[in-house]
Amino acid sequence: MSYEMNDLLDLVVDQNASDLHCQVGQPPTLRISGSMVPIEGPNLTPADTEHLMLSITPDSHQQHVKLHGGSDFGFAFLDKARFRVSILKSKGNYGIVLRQIPNKMYGLREIGLPDKVRELLYRPRGLILVTGPTGSGKSTTLASMVNYINENREGHIITIEDPIEYYHNHKRCIVTQREIGADVGSFAEAIKRALRQDPDIILVGEMRDLETIEAAITAAETGHLVFGTLHTNSAAKTVDRIVDAFPANMKEMIRTQLASSLVAVISQVLCKKIGGGRIAGYEIMINTTSISAMIRENKTFRITSDIQTGGNLGMITMDAHLLSLVNRQLVTPDEALEKAQDQIGMREKLTQLGAVLKNV
Repeated sequence: MSYEMNDLLDLVVDQNASDLHCQVGQPPTLRISGSMVPIEGPNLTPADTEHLMLSITPDSHQQHVKLHGGSDFGFAFLDKARFRVSILKSKGNYGIVLRQIPNKMYGLREIGLPDKVRELLYRPRGLILVTGPTGSGKSTTLASMVNYINENREGHIITIEDPIEYYHNHKRCIVTQREIGADVGSFAEAIKRALRQDPDIILVGEMRDLETIEAAITAAETGHLVFGTLHTNSAAKTVDRIVDAFPANMKEMIRTQLASSLVAVISQVLCKKIGGGRIAGYEIMINTTSISAMIRENKTFRITSDIQTGGNLGMITMDAHLLSLVNRQLVTPDEALEKAQDQIGMREKLTQLGAVLKNV
């Protein structure tokens, strides 16, 4: 029996799996609600994974895999779904990981963002960062924000992605989506070019190097609303990561620029939901005069206490949000504890609630 990619993708869509893994030595495996579920059938052979890879991978990406050991691209499966595909070599064999990108755009409330976040999307300029580990739903959050702006504001939105994930139609805004490799060479180059393309909103898929971070901050300072992502797990760490990307003689200047241009940092994790599915836990920091001063003076360790007291402004710490998900019986106490930033503090709070923890 040999596996066909169309059958596997049909299964991914039917089972509402987030990912499909095809690796030699095990059957194709789906990630459903965060758990790995192998499908019934024989283990994949090297010939199987090569056949599956060739069935969806464009020639240019096949060359890239041979030269560099991997390649990423976006792929549309009929009109059923889009996938972000990562082809890799492992022990000399091909492996494939496909992440399903939902066709449907989610509303901000549907993904659990508080209404205060909506107000930020009307800002004329500044930097809004969505951060979190890989697979924490950052792309979905950004797509929801871009879609909200597209439906409620007028202007020109430019997205710079690697690869393009969600497709945005022109609604009240004109939307230009550019893919790294296919449309433009690099993130930094795309941002610099974007400034000549009369944008109002710029989405930077990944702020992965100094040049990109610098270009994004400059764009935010010069009168554009810029969205970006980083792989950090709290507001304070996000600020530190950006500053640390710069050489010593530039750190002070970047702190000053960041203090004035940063609008908000939304950090997120994906939790397993009771009864199946997943739900995001958020930390939301909205820049204030006080936080701005902390960034300038290199006192980011104090940011968390300002988030704790900034509830009336729409701020919330990750642990407070996780606790509210437990209270609303959306996630288990163990899941909240695993995803908490301060696990000792979280354990105490859960015990006070009378929660029974398995991982004692």
